[in-house]
Amino acid sequence: MALEVIDAHILRKMVKQGLFTEADAALLADEKKSSGLPMTELILKHNLMNEVHLLTFLAEEFKCASINPNHFTIEDSVIKLIPPIFAQKNRVLPISQHNNSVTVALENPADLGLIDDIKAITNMKVRPAITLYKELTTALQRYYPSDPESETSSENAIQELVRIVQEKKEQEGENETVNLLKQAQETPIIKVANLLLLDAIRRKASDLFIEPWESTIRVRCRVDGILEEVPSPPKAMGSALVSRFKVMSQLNIAERRIPQDGRFKIKVQDREVDIRVSILPTSFGEKVCLRILDKKTQAHNLENLGFTAQEVADIKNCSIKPHGMILVTGPTGSGKTTTLYSVLDFLDSIEKNITTVEDPVEYEVEGINQVNIREPIGLTFPTTLRSILRQDPDIILIGEIRDLETMDIAIKAALTGHLVLSTLHTNDTMGSIIRMLNMGIEPFLITSSVLMISAQRLVRKLCPTCKEPFKADDEIKKRLNLDPKKTPLFFRPLGCSKCRSTGFKGRSVISEILVLTPEVKEMIMKRAPAEDIKQFARRHGMNTLRESGIEKALAGDTSLDEVFRVTAGDQELEVE
Repeated sequence: MALEVIDAHILRKMVKQGLFTEADAALLADEKKSSGLPMTELILKHNLMNEVHLLTFLAEEFKCASINPNHFTIEDSVIKLIPPIFAQKNRVLPISQHNNSVTVALENPADLGLIDDIKAITNMKVRPAITLYKELTTALQRYYPSDPESETSSENAIQELVRIVQEKKEQEGENETVNLLKQAQETPIIKVANLLLLDAIRRKASDLFIEPWESTIRVRCRVDGILEEVPSPPKAMGSALVSRFKVMSQLNIAERRIPQDGRFKIKVQDREVDIRVSILPTSFGEKVCLRILDKKTQAHNLENLGFTAQEVADIKNCSIKPHGMILVTGPTGSGKTTTLYSVLDFLDSIEKNITTVEDPVEYEVEGINQVNIREPIGLTFPTTLRSILRQDPDIILIGEIRDLETMDIAIKAALTGHLVLSTLHTNDTMGSIIRMLNMGIEPFLITSSVLMISAQRLVRKLCPTCKEPFKADDEIKKRLNLDPKKTPLFFRPLGCSKCRSTGFKGRSVISEILVLTPEVKEMIMKRAPAEDIKQFARRHGMNTLRESGIEKALAGDTSLDEVFRVTAGDQELEVE
């Protein structure tokens, strides 16, 4: 029963019994809407009842015991019956255990769903006892002092739920024809799936992988571009977990022979998080990849991505042009789509007709027309782009240009009054020019349509709390072509509690931006070698990816090892 319904019911009963007036009840209801405080706290705040009378009334109303958990000490063995992450999130506290039953303090004894969850976790009969908000908050802080979303809490909760599933399997016996849909809807399986997702979101992971092996399951998160292994459920839970994610994504749980793609949303702390799902059959079962698209950690704002002021100015100056093409290049996971959506966020207005075509749609944005490619039914990039052009768009975002046909339509759109944003899978800006020429695009079409090419990578940012400065030695200065007479200061990671002992926290973009100036266009028209174009652009202000990374390292934003990890050297370039 929802708390709002219970509150209204309690107020009516209290007024009927003459405990306070209709005016008092109206005041309490209005204040609850504005403050969000529990009704019991508001009753005490306005001195309409004292704590003893209020608890007595509630206990009689809900036909249960009343308790103040701070009046006695709870044994550790009892506290461990409920994992911290569950206790804190649902505001429940185990008080005592007797045989196969546990007494639990909570604010809403009428929440039967919550009581069923406690039964599933403890595998015991639950005796609810009502308590007041303030007393329960104090007790929870006392017995569960750690962060409810801490790694240890998540591990304990997963392990406890795994224990429940294993016990049920031992009782039921192994059955190859078990109903996967029934398994996927069982409370412990749902809890394990949710806890894996919550743990990944807490870590600020971009991806969660569930990988089946011959006798085990491996669960890994990609945090700041690096994979981390997390506590894994047993192999016996693999099929049920995959089925659970299929049910959430509205996929076919009976189909295990071909890849499937879907998506769903979950609510975390009053915000929605998009989850993109990819299921891939492997030798030992189905592998699940969950792409986590958390808008809280992925703000679409050019100034917040890590570009320098000059790079932001170059991107904005090119994007406000009425027509032309902006290309962003880099490998998978380098933040290309985030950059393009940040450009869209800068350009978006009521006067602009914006349409995107992607495979699949990465971010769902209100006010922008977004099309999902579906090749099995013929909805390909070329056919969709032809239809889009008949919709009179001002700005078109193409998720990726993969072939000559798509590139040809994109260039024609850029030449006929549209601003086209897209991505290419090349290593750097020069690689994009070579790729277009190899596709068969004539140089004059490139120079007439392309406004700017940006190559980018993501580097991990050093934790500001624990990073440690050090002076560059002669070997580093020689490797980076730095002035041997100067001794620059760099920083390295140490690790602390705020960065989970990794030394890094968050990521930032490094980029190589080539604006097609008249001089660069002339060199492309003459089919000048890519290195000659690169040398010219660099002499006129363009930073290479390695140089952009070194600037961030000198500023203390990242480490040299991180720059070396994601960029290639510039040995062929002379230092000015």
